[in-house]
Amino acid sequence: MAVVKPFRAFRPKPGTEAAVAALPYDVYNRAEAVEVVRENPDSFLAIDRAETQFDAGTDTYDPKVYEKAAQMLQSRIRDGGFVREDRDSYYLYELTMDGRTQTGIVGCASVEDYESGTIRKHENTRADKEEDRIRHVDTTNMQTGPIFLAYRQNDALKGLIAAGKKKAPLCDFTADDGIRHRVWILSDPEVVKKIGEAFAAVPRLYIADGHHRCASAVRVSRMRRDANPEHTGQEQYNFFLSVIFPDEDLKILDYNRVVKDLAGLSEEEFLSKVSEKFEVSPAPVSPYQPTEKGTFGMYLAGTWYRLEAKPEIRSTDEVEGLDVSILQRELLGPVLGIEDPKTDKRIDFVGGIRGLNELERRVGMDCRVAFSMYPTSIGELFAVADKGRLMPPKSTWFEPKLRSGLFLHSLSE
Repeated sequence: MAVVKPFRAFRPKPGTEAAVAALPYDVYNRAEAVEVVRENPDSFLAIDRAETQFDAGTDTYDPKVYEKAAQMLQSRIRDGGFVREDRDSYYLYELTMDGRTQTGIVGCASVEDYESGTIRKHENTRADKEEDRIRHVDTTNMQTGPIFLAYRQNDALKGLIAAGKKKAPLCDFTADDGIRHRVWILSDPEVVKKIGEAFAAVPRLYIADGHHRCASAVRVSRMRRDANPEHTGQEQYNFFLSVIFPDEDLKILDYNRVVKDLAGLSEEEFLSKVSEKFEVSPAPVSPYQPTEKGTFGMYLAGTWYRLEAKPEIRSTDEVEGLDVSILQRELLGPVLGIEDPKTDKRIDFVGGIRGLNELERRVGMDCRVAFSMYPTSIGELFAVADKGRLMPPKSTWFEPKLRSGLFLHSLSE
């Protein structure tokens, strides 16, 4: 059963939330991060990516970068830029995008639950990406970017969320990208007790997005646990900042592929090989977004095609039956020679938020062929995680992204 604790959050000074809230640190390259911070010095990205405070010759991973992040954060707290709750509380965090709303409960999930498998993952992490956030969290003594968790819809939590949203929100703003953000605090002791009890009846939580942030939080917890001979298990470092959503609220977008060449094949030879495993036909519309599982769009030489996986290459296996697995196993690998999409520089991945026009643009610029995908479902994600298995790289793209800086969790009391 899941343990999700309330906490005494640091939050932006009321009225400053829109300026402070920032997209996750890892959606930007360094040049983009520098530009965002230059235009808005109040953005929390300045702390999440403190290399923006140094010249381009400074290594992103220099110890002084993490020290600068800690200094900036403490300075903002001292100056009143962040305020701290006077009691343990949960929050509701609502995001509205294109008329669709999702509401999560903000609290602190348990490292022990992650280690025991109560919190389940669906992808592996890279040690180098973990190391960056380990150093950031450990040096700042603060978790600044929430982990995006999901659970199967629960009536008790649904009722508590609905009741909590009847009050006036703490903040309500629409970001530059058009996404509306609203936050409510749930601090009444009876409500706090009910939320904790409701989560205790949830058998499993699932990492939707933020695997590296989660793995980093776990490693920092282990470091501090090992260094503390009086460790009890209740210290704040044993829990990590999370926003936890019911599955019925969530939507996974397509995660599309572009490939730089045809592995020496002519367009005719390539189409012939694709036709061995897929039914190939002109797409009914251009650009083409697949409308059902087992179908794919393909953009080649200015033309959109519809691909349908033939029955013999489909599978009922949780991983092998995923559309991303079928494409990799039957086309990207054997036809285009892309054996490891994690390391092959010939393939790139385009999140569905960027639209199908981006696929056409890439094929016109630096690629030869693009594939539009039918999105992986949240049910497929749960099924893979429940089996203790992993999805192929770049299987899911969640939108909208949670903002950093709206809630901070101190690793100390």
